[in-house]
Amino acid sequence: MVYSQQKVKKGFGFGALPAVSFDSDLGFQYGALVNLYLYGDGSHFPKYDHSLYLEYSTYTKGTTIARLRYDSERLIPKVRTTVDVAYVTDLMSDFYGFNGYESVYDPLQIKSNKIFYKNERNMFRAKADFQGYFGESKFGWVGGYSFYNFSLDTVNISKLNLTSVKGGSLFQRYQSWGLINANEASGGSINYFKIGLKYDSRDQLACPMKGIWTEAVIQTAPKFVNQTFPHTKFAIIHRQYFTLANDLSFAYRLDYQMTVGNDHVPYYAQPLLITSYLTAATNQGLGGKTSIRGVLRNRVVGDAVGFGNFEFRYKFWRFKLLKQNFYMGTNLFFDSGVILKPIDMNYSSVTPDEKSTYFNNYEAGKFHSSAGIGLKTGWNENFVISTDFGKAFNSEDGGTGVYIGLNYLF
Repeated sequence: MVYSQQKVKKGFGFGALPAVSFDSDLGFQYGALVNLYLYGDGSHFPKYDHSLYLEYSTYTKGTTIARLRYDSERLIPKVRTTVDVAYVTDLMSDFYGFNGYESVYDPLQIKSNKIFYKNERNMFRAKADFQGYFGESKFGWVGGYSFYNFSLDTVNISKLNLTSVKGGSLFQRYQSWGLINANEASGGSINYFKIGLKYDSRDQLACPMKGIWTEAVIQTAPKFVNQTFPHTKFAIIHRQYFTLANDLSFAYRLDYQMTVGNDHVPYYAQPLLITSYLTAATNQGLGGKTSIRGVLRNRVVGDAVGFGNFEFRYKFWRFKLLKQNFYMGTNLFFDSGVILKPIDMNYSSVTPDEKSTYFNNYEAGKFHSSAGIGLKTGWNENFVISTDFGKAFNSEDGGTGVYIGLNYLF
């Protein structure tokens, strides 16, 4: 169905829900969220003039999200402005080591020590992104600034009413082996500046049926505003959308990210993935709901990574309720990622027994893959309730993952 066949929204619109969802990595979510839209005279529907998203929610495994996001192509004429402020506390964040399969994942460790692959990770983020076009073309530019503050620690077992286990966590072992330096172990702040080029011919933002969205971006933490760990990242992100039949489409995303030069990137910043527009509270991995669904969150962390998402999307039922446009849809997907350049691992402080227990020899070209199915509910095209179920192909990446939240993956 083309958009012109739907009831055009004018003026004010919204999507509001109790934040009741589930994520295999985070647990059950409860709280509230609302997305407010201003469509103006409706001449650009399903595009909006202004969007304001507010969320406060908590997950049963210890993550709390407080987030505000504003998005508009009207605030500054001919410039898309996105401001995103979030505070995310994670009492049981996942830490599986570096370089994917080079770090052994042993589920038996969890049976004897629930916190073995966990640490506490609290993040404050404030980012402002800007995008525009060169004249009337589909080619444009992206720019922005982001501030991050990370506070890292071992799991607070007394707060979570857990029992102390001899040997502690993998996070503690990495510190004792010197694989995580003392001056980065507890976190720190980063100021990022971003600049890049893009090509964007999508017909719609929330669920495009056709078009291309490609970005080449440099994101740098320069020394003059980062006293510790200045570094630069480069990313190429390509997304393409094809209409196969009425309400049936195929979409894929290819993402490559690397560290420029030989600067040391603090371990807490390595999982961050560059993007000009966040659809989730965090964008990190690889693994989990924002990158490789079904693979353990943050399972694949390297100095250069690549991943792809491929999915068929079908909106099988459209209906109107209370003067609102709705649709039900499904998606079949395949996700895969790989370490392209490993983080340097100096094993000089690791005993032979520890090395054989916790590490494999690094092998280039080993993919972490999953596949699955999803269910979507669209509300006025822009507010999408999403459920995805993914299964990892390799048991060293976990088992299955279920993710209930908002928005298509890309």
